[in-house]
Amino acid sequence: MRIKTSIPRRIFLAVNVAFLILVSLLCIAPFINLLAVSFSDKTAVAAGEVTFFPIGFTTVSYEFITNTSKFFVSLVVSLKRVALGVPLNLLLIILTAYPLSKSKRDFRARSLFSWFFVVTILFNAGLIPTYMVVKTTGLINSIWSLVLPGALPVFSMLVVMNYMRSLPKELLEAAYIDGAGHLQSLLRVVLPVSAPTIATVTLFSFVDHWNGWFDGMIYMNKIENYPLQTYLQTVVVNPEEFIRNNTDLSGNLSKYLSMVSARTTGAAQMFLAMIPILCIYPYLQKYFTTGLVMGSVKE
Repeated sequence: MRIKTSIPRRIFLAVNVAFLILVSLLCIAPFINLLAVSFSDKTAVAAGEVTFFPIGFTTVSYEFITNTSKFFVSLVVSLKRVALGVPLNLLLIILTAYPLSKSKRDFRARSLFSWFFVVTILFNAGLIPTYMVVKTTGLINSIWSLVLPGALPVFSMLVVMNYMRSLPKELLEAAYIDGAGHLQSLLRVVLPVSAPTIATVTLFSFVDHWNGWFDGMIYMNKIENYPLQTYLQTVVVNPEEFIRNNTDLSGNLSKYLSMVSARTTGAAQMFLAMIPILCIYPYLQKYFTTGLVMGSVKE
């Protein structure tokens, strides 16, 4: 039987849909503008003529960034960083959040360790002490200098800890009655129902590692060790100097200097950097609003 919708309800739904479409367009519009800028002639971009469609369509900005072997070398460095950093982040997040999610009766030093991690958010040693630690431990010009200093994202750990703390106690009690230990309870009970939160912090970790450029600038002394974002940052900040120092582009020096600008190459950089995020986000997004805990405990 089909239920009739009242006229006020239909008006509300129409207005709601129109409003959401407008908000979506406002969110997408800047990205469309950046895409148009990246494919436009630098003269039209400088004159402010580019809106949502390229003017003087050209791919020279992408050629300028990708037409060098160093681009692909830096891409490999970023892929290595993500492959090492994200699993390490998740491992430390889970191993830290699980015991801290216990009650004081089960873990008496919980508050002490919790404050130990919270203090690291409130107070930071600073750039120079951090650099001295990395240098003293021999991590300069090593991929591990991009991974180990931020191996435990405390904010993400606190998010997972609070989620685990909110889980019904009956879940773990049932597992303990069946003879499961802490490791089995973590792997077979806690992690499956924590999938939405784990997926969220995984995306956070991926974005942090993929978009990180400042640590590559500090800890890497050779351009061949730069991650992708650090390499692209050097391209955008000083494209003329980059061309002069790059033997792969020296034959086309005058061509690129006359056809690219900081705005066009910056727009191209943003889209090259967003491609992996755009690929992984749709897969993880479905976990954000999925409440796997609901219905886990039956009365």
